[in-house]
Amino acid sequence: MNYVILIPIYNDRESLKLLIENINNEVKDLNHEVSILVINDASSQQIVDNYPNIDNIQSIEILNMKENRGHTRCIASGLKYVFEKKEFDYVIPMDGDGEDRPEEIKNFIEISQNSDGKSIVGERVKRSESLFFKICYQFHKFLTLSFTGQSIKFGNFTCLSKATVKKMLEEKATWNSFSGSLKKTEKVLLTIPSIRGLRYHGPSQMSFFKLLKHSLAIISVFRKTVLIRSALFIVFYILLIKSYASIITSLPLVLLLIMIYSISSLALRENIEEFNNSLTNIHDIDKIK
Repeated sequence: MNYVILIPIYNDRESLKLLIENINNEVKDLNHEVSILVINDASSQQIVDNYPNIDNIQSIEILNMKENRGHTRCIASGLKYVFEKKEFDYVIPMDGDGEDRPEEIKNFIEISQNSDGKSIVGERVKRSESLFFKICYQFHKFLTLSFTGQSIKFGNFTCLSKATVKKMLEEKATWNSFSGSLKKTEKVLLTIPSIRGLRYHGPSQMSFFKLLKHSLAIISVFRKTVLIRSALFIVFYILLIKSYASIITSLPLVLLLIMIYSISSLALRENIEEFNNSLTNIHDIDKIK
């Protein structure tokens, strides 16, 4: 079977080099073709490097983008490129900094052999960030479940069948939220346990505000459900506090309205025309192998 590992990258050449070497080591005993496609999100630094240990990798290509579009849109563009230009059975998107551990690639491939064409997600069972970030992440999952009814415990690190990739390319939400779109398009997903690794170089790039935006982007995919649940909450809450109305008791309503405004704004990023034309953003392609 053919597997394409899809890696979005921005200014992290050292991590990318180490990741490719580690992937090469992890796939050496697999009787499958494994290729790597790197999406260079218009990095301001040189990305191409020497890759001495790539004997077990079928091919390596780096797509250099003209304009920086962000992590999610890099993955979306990569999925479109793979679907239109490559022969493949599964695509494995993963971060390029080491936080998605290459040793888990074998688990994805093993499960995919008997998956009956279903896609597989890596559910986080352990994280390596600070206690504050872990608390914020748990709140993100609670917020998503409360307002959408969806339990989303996975990120980009997945193993997508060709059928799933096709569905995601037809879904405009993919241009705005990878995990939200995947959950929307696929009702049945297989899972493997996944441990969040440590970055190879430098501190984690996921700040509180980036996590908040990530959470709201996922929620925006299910905005119809969110609006219905929010309306019910508002009615119930007003009835609950009508005898105790004050600035303090009104604060949850204000925060809810801010959230609704935020997800409505993020939903405007779902642009199927931009998504369909995303490959025009490719400047050139470096073929490493």
